[in-house]
Amino acid sequence: MRERRSVTVACPSHPVVDSLFEQLGGVLPVADEGAFNVFSALTGTLTAHYTYLATLTSWATGHDIASEAADRYVRGLFQNVGRSLGDETRPLHQLAADHETPKGNNERIRTTWFDAANTAALAKALDDLLADLK
Repeated sequence: MRERRSVTVACPSHPVVDSLFEQLGGVLPVADEGAFNVFSALTGTLTAHYTYLATLTSWATGHDIASEAADRYVRGLFQNVGRSLGDETRPLHQLAADHETPKGNNERIRTTWFDAANTAALAKALDDLLADLK
């Protein structure tokens, strides 16, 4: 919230609360606790994202890249990706496609690493978390 860019999910919606969070980055009122829990489960993915980035950096250092250089590069690379998220005219799948060259590096990693098994494992982890939130 420090940068006033994070949307806050509110349940139940209340004009005073919604107004406050709107000033802090936006509010997304939801109708019921079930929807709120889905968004809470999504929040549980933040540290997985940071760990993904740390894993990329560790991989590079394992290939004789200085830790500081790998960290700087990965941070810069993903800060720019983060900026592209501000373009709400394109859905997330389109943003991914727009960053790929057919048969290029990005497509290769996406299709070999983020395969059906990994997608299912992520969905299961989210489903399990959601079940615990109920």
